[in-house]
Amino acid sequence: MKRLSVSLFAITCLAFQCKAPEPTTVAGCIDKSKINPEAACYMIYDPVCGCDNKTYSNDCVALNNGVTKWTEGECEVRD
Repeated sequence: MKRLSVSLFAITCLAFQCKAPEPTTVAGCIDKSKINPEAACYMIYDPVCGCDNKTYSNDCVALNNGVTKWTEGECEVRD
């Protein structure tokens, strides 16, 4: 019984040591030097899908979030 308790305790401790996987992005998708949170963008909703598979309200917002490539329209929802 003591061996079982020690084993369960060890497994529990190890379980809490696991890290969630880092979100993956396409290489070269975000250029951190282009991120500008203080930029003023126009308030026209003309969505674009960034190479990071996030929908941005327009190309100005995408650009100022550091996105290097995008396509016109909203991103497709992936399950």
